[in-house]
Amino acid sequence: MTTYVVTIPGTLLAERTEATIKSLENALRPADPRGTQLGEAEHLEMLTFYSGSSAFSIRLEVEADDTKAAEQQARQTVSAALRTAGYSQDQAPLGDATITGITE
Repeated sequence: MTTYVVTIPGTLLAERTEATIKSLENALRPADPRGTQLGEAEHLEMLTFYSGSSAFSIRLEVEADDTKAAEQQARQTVSAALRTAGYSQDQAPLGDATITGITE
């Protein structure tokens, strides 16, 4: 298995509150990339909102056999976390997942 850092962009089309963001961060916490050497060295933030925008990106650490599996697993994790925070798929559409780091 290889450890991947996967970045997934998205847009929140519903209201963003402190409570929903805290819930989202808590749901994502097990996949926080800061736990990897790459994440620590790069000071990666798990959740980033872009100034003055509802656009965001989420960086996750996943273990998988290949990049396709890593991207798929990351997308499932993000989708589940968004649902936990109260956002439907229509309220928080996601862009394409991108591998932004690999460690073995």
